[in-house]
Amino acid sequence: MTEIASVSIARPLEEVADELGRSFSEFGFAVIRDHGIPADLIAKAEELSKQFFALPDDVKRKYHISGGGGARGYTPFGTEKAKDAKVHDLKEFWHVGRSLAEGHALSEYMQPNVWPDEIPEFKETFEALYAAFEDAGDRVLRAIAIHLGLEEDFFVPTVEDGNSVMRLLRYPPLEGEEAEGAIRAAAHGDINTITLLLGAEEAGLELLTRNGEWLAVNPPPGALAVNIGDMLDRLTNGKLRSTTHRVVNPMGEAAYRARYSMPFFLHFRPDYVIETLPSCDDGNAPEPISSHEFLLQRLREINLA
Repeated sequence: MTEIASVSIARPLEEVADELGRSFSEFGFAVIRDHGIPADLIAKAEELSKQFFALPDDVKRKYHISGGGGARGYTPFGTEKAKDAKVHDLKEFWHVGRSLAEGHALSEYMQPNVWPDEIPEFKETFEALYAAFEDAGDRVLRAIAIHLGLEEDFFVPTVEDGNSVMRLLRYPPLEGEEAEGAIRAAAHGDINTITLLLGAEEAGLELLTRNGEWLAVNPPPGALAVNIGDMLDRLTNGKLRSTTHRVVNPMGEAAYRARYSMPFFLHFRPDYVIETLPSCDDGNAPEPISSHEFLLQRLREINLA
């Protein structure tokens, strides 16, 4: 396979599962079209995200939960850094997680959401987008299950009430000659099961190929860039690759604009044990670990726990 697959998931999944699976095996990434997230909902969410980030710094910082590991609410500039990176990433973000009913068995793992009072419709818009991301993610996971020779609904119970997080992200405009080609988010892998990213049509997302070269990921407007996270890599013993990727500033005038995007980090349930699938076990499989323990281990590495 020489380029990242671009696949419509409105088609029967049996027809696209292997093309998707091969792309995830080779690159760790695929482009997903016809994902079912309504365009007007995306537009509304993008508008409200920009409204929030335009608020005064002291107002945004009201929603920063110290000691919360950035799991909910606002995380200011210069907090998160990639594993082994020397400097913090040039970004600020807001996290929306799952809203669980009071007394839910998994509520010890998930903090309640916080919502900014200053932005009307924020809560309902992002709860709707969260649900739409989950539906798109379900479709991708079903295709992956087919590719792996599993029952199509294999992943449904593994991610039910999972600790998935939607991130509203703003990279500030950079200034001066160094802006073009500057690193906005250092090279990293994602911790979770799969990531679905809206906003990657703004140039800058790059993945590291097996040959050690950086390859641009350029979805058409409205499409999703989807990548494999470390948890699914571990479950498949590396058959599906969690690939190192980064965000660089584009060249030209786009280098001097703020960049906005919305990744959805889809997670297994906190109590799901990640144990290599029998079909992927080559005798060197990693030890089983609960997805919650794995998450904590990785969050400590990137300064969020």
